[in-house]
Amino acid sequence: MTHEREITEPVDLCLPGGRLNPEAVGWTRRPLHRANLRGWGRTKRWEYWGVVTPDHVIGLVASSLDYAGVHGLYVLDRATGEETSKDVVVPLARGTVLPERSGAGTASARANGLAIDIGQHPGGSTVRAVAPGVEVELEIPVPDGHESLGVVVPWGPGRFQYTVKDVGRPVRGRLRLGQAEHEISERDSFAVLDHGRGRWPYSVVWNWAAGSAPGRAVQLGGKWTDGTGMTENALFVGGRLHKIGEELAWQYDRGDWLKPWRITGTRVEAVFTPFHEKISRTELGVVGSETHQCFGHFSGRAQADDGTWIDLDGLTGWAEEARQRW
Repeated sequence: MTHEREITEPVDLCLPGGRLNPEAVGWTRRPLHRANLRGWGRTKRWEYWGVVTPDHVIGLVASSLDYAGVHGLYVLDRATGEETSKDVVVPLARGTVLPERSGAGTASARANGLAIDIGQHPGGSTVRAVAPGVEVELEIPVPDGHESLGVVVPWGPGRFQYTVKDVGRPVRGRLRLGQAEHEISERDSFAVLDHGRGRWPYSVVWNWAAGSAPGRAVQLGGKWTDGTGMTENALFVGGRLHKIGEELAWQYDRGDWLKPWRITGTRVEAVFTPFHEKISRTELGVVGSETHQCFGHFSGRAQADDGTWIDLDGLTGWAEEARQRW
């Protein structure tokens, strides 16, 4: 069992003046935080959905960094390795709408031929994204008993992040690439949500890994939570969350991102073997980012709260390193 405090009642992320509410620090099994953020310049908000099907990997993001909106739609053809993407940067995040709560309200972004609309309701989410030559329409229900990991990471009273990592959600819908249309079926596809709201330091590095298979999923993070007393690590079995409170060791080759990654700790012995690397770079003068997101398969094991070791073999997803100056 983790040493971290589980929050079970709704709570505001911030105090009235905009500083971190101490009562908000902890983790949840369902979204309970209201991100009542105040202040400009260091506030970051985003909704990221990643979808894995037997044939494709889809990623879409709507985000506000205060001084810019950074939005994108990405599709990988798993058979050919062909990438289709549309990325836009919008000054002052004009036209970006991001609600205070995960799972409620509407998120949207529009600019330069890219349109993203995310509707959220108690039964799930609807996602639609359109760019030249690409169209995605998704229904992402919340199964009965399904749990997600919410965590508040405190760097200090004025710098903190609330994240929801919702892994292994069923998804159905369609993907259109050019003139070809592809069905997305709940039988063999899954979706992952990364909901983020917070006030960040200028420079940060993070690792993130997520993998899913029927009845099992794993969510792992690193570097950015070091020393805060909180982690974003969890195992999911049958939709039930098993919180892992220790910091994990990440080993990977920055000279060859496609070599196997190892993510280990007392309760995690995971190997991630990539089959594709996606590189994203944004440079806007004094701010910029570089992300190496690798898609691949997991093996190894992770330990549930009762001590049972759960096999990770067959989980599909991604592992990444992101470096931000923002």
